[in-house]
Amino acid sequence: MRIALFVTCLADTMFPEAAKATVTLLERLGHEVVFPTEQTCCGQMHVNTGYQRDALPLVRRHVRTFDPYDVIVAPSGSCVGSVRHQHAMVASRAGDRRLASRAESVAGRTYELSELLVDVLGVTDVGAYYPHRVTYHPTCHSLRMLRVGDRPLRLLREVRGLDLVELPAADQCCGFGGTFAVKNADTSTAMLADKMHHVLSTGADVCTAGDSSCLMHIGGGLSRLRSGVRTVHLAEILASTEHSETAGDRGAVRP
Repeated sequence: MRIALFVTCLADTMFPEAAKATVTLLERLGHEVVFPTEQTCCGQMHVNTGYQRDALPLVRRHVRTFDPYDVIVAPSGSCVGSVRHQHAMVASRAGDRRLASRAESVAGRTYELSELLVDVLGVTDVGAYYPHRVTYHPTCHSLRMLRVGDRPLRLLREVRGLDLVELPAADQCCGFGGTFAVKNADTSTAMLADKMHHVLSTGADVCTAGDSSCLMHIGGGLSRLRSGVRTVHLAEILASTEHSETAGDRGAVRP
């Protein structure tokens, strides 16, 4: 299968290992991954902060860039959520019905990584090896917007060497929420404290999730506590094998 990688801004500028791991994993499973070089920001930040008119050119560019591809994947529930739930709406409110229709079509072919693996490619055992005690944080967009359910957990349970431990109060937000963490810093910090308490209570070596943004927030807090617990994107765990560096101590999302 030929799959287009929607890399996302955060992976491109701050956490490229998640995107690289996505490519490594899919190629190992026998698929061709292409990177459309015309892609830019999907416009989520603009829409979430009320600047829909400014998001329109980004939506138009995203649709034009990815329309030629039958399958599109991103290592981010947040950005996939934006493509599915915001792009057509932004176009419709701007009065561009043709763009809205094309945006809906692209959205229908865009998947978060665990969705692609389980629902489209039909695999849960991806041949991964990751000898660590791991807990999984279901990010808000993946949990509530995309409803990925237990797909990431089904994938993690098949990873050899991995000891998966349940995260208490897993469905609670970590407090990041993009600009929410900046505009409501005190509330965000309190929510982060609760999340870190639950992560540490598991005794896990690693906290994983499908969004680098949430891992950045959680990882920053854990590093300030000098807890020794790392945050690692789901894609990096699934891409790990017995002979890869990420199976050891590398691959963490560094705050």
